[in-house]
Amino acid sequence: MRAGFRIDLNGVDLHRGGGAVLRDIHWSLQADQRWLVVGPNGAGKTQLLKLLAGAVWPDPPTGARRIYQIDGQSSSSPRTLADDFVYLGPERQDRYERYDWNFTAAAVVGTGIKRTDIPLFPLSRRERAGVTHALQQLDCLALTRRRFLTLSYGERRLILLARALAAQPKLLLLDELLAGLDLTNRNRALRWLTVSAQRRASWVLSVHRREDVPDSATHLLVLQGGRVTYGGPLQANLLEASLPSSASAQRATVVATHQRTRGAARRRGGPGALAQFVSASVFLEYRAVLRDINWTIRRGECWVVHGANGSGKSTLLRTLYGDHGVAAGGILQRAGVIPGVPLETFKRRCALVSPHLQSGYPRHAKVLDVVASGRYTSIGLNESPTAADLLAARRAMRKFDLNLLATRRLGELSYGQCRRVLFARAACGAPKLWLLDEALVGLDSATRRALLAALEAVLAAGKSVIMATHHREEWPASATHELQLQRGRVRYVGPIRAVRVATT
Repeated sequence: MRAGFRIDLNGVDLHRGGGAVLRDIHWSLQADQRWLVVGPNGAGKTQLLKLLAGAVWPDPPTGARRIYQIDGQSSSSPRTLADDFVYLGPERQDRYERYDWNFTAAAVVGTGIKRTDIPLFPLSRRERAGVTHALQQLDCLALTRRRFLTLSYGERRLILLARALAAQPKLLLLDELLAGLDLTNRNRALRWLTVSAQRRASWVLSVHRREDVPDSATHLLVLQGGRVTYGGPLQANLLEASLPSSASAQRATVVATHQRTRGAARRRGGPGALAQFVSASVFLEYRAVLRDINWTIRRGECWVVHGANGSGKSTLLRTLYGDHGVAAGGILQRAGVIPGVPLETFKRRCALVSPHLQSGYPRHAKVLDVVASGRYTSIGLNESPTAADLLAARRAMRKFDLNLLATRRLGELSYGQCRRVLFARAACGAPKLWLLDEALVGLDSATRRALLAALEAVLAAGKSVIMATHHREEWPASATHELQLQRGRVRYVGPIRAVRVATT
């Protein structure tokens, strides 16, 4: 990482969609500082990082100033200094899914050197060595030849971090870098963030979890309602107040889950099977992602699916939903789907919340239309919503506290707010089965608690839930069963085990 810069924001405002996102921001940062940015969903963290990178433009100045000083040169715009900053957030990862950019991991890292979205130019020998070095720093050389879209959510995130490192910027802007990573990959990223202090690297990292805070952080910026409530050297008491440790919450959740599981199973578990996998294998890009899966999901059950990044969790849920097919010799039976009955019949009984679904919606889509589309399990609406669609959408939005955002566009919301929109979309269709793939990634603790409470209500109503997650504190208290995957195979399937089972 190269050194030598200073950025000053003085009285900066940002409005999007007619609403204030950032208000009167005063913040100074410089080389050899490593900032944490914390605050609830919607506080303005993502937009602040994008503003620094030049991806969004602040309101016309009325006394406000932005000053970028780099290597003795001064500018009021980051555009002329774009090569010196790299922004990495969930939206960049989503673009690969949206546009079907399925290059090798090495090629994706190489675009960081060339400052392009996709590979356009050949790499020199020296640049190829830079790609290898970036992958080595994150212990990701094994992924070099893999296609990007065959990687798990967490593996993609590490490849994009390697892409950012290969660019050798002066400042890294990392928005929820650690969200969606399993324990191994999170430790890889944290290890680099810790070592970065020895290399005098500079970065800004937004986080929602106390365990995601690297030891090398030097400064803290706290946002509330788009305003800076603290900006300065890292203080342990302020950090703890903003990001309370989840350890106690995890212990409480595990105990409650273990105590309530059998009772919940007796109350709700019914004999009817919603779906059944029999010796099912799934291949993507000629590679086996799932092998010999045997699993039955019954009405009223709540399953937690866990395993390391790349173990096949997302593929399993997407296969059940109908996005992938089962290889010859295996069987996937869905209730009510027999020859002559379209798969869409099953999909309309399902609610899906996942990062790949979020990436599928255009940024200009309005919140109300996105929620209403849940009645049709479609990406958007082919026709204007009916009165019944609007009534159902507004009812669902009230459940998830979204009424004030109805006319906003997805691109104007925080990542966490977008996730709440997808939960409302799921509820709009009155589904029998909820499929949640890392659905709580990128959410603050208050939003996670609210959505888990909503899931408890879903389960109390006799619906079924399948949730893939890396965090034990996210397991619903009424969960009845767990499925653990390891390298595409079932390691355990059955009732929830004792507390000793580690989170992956």
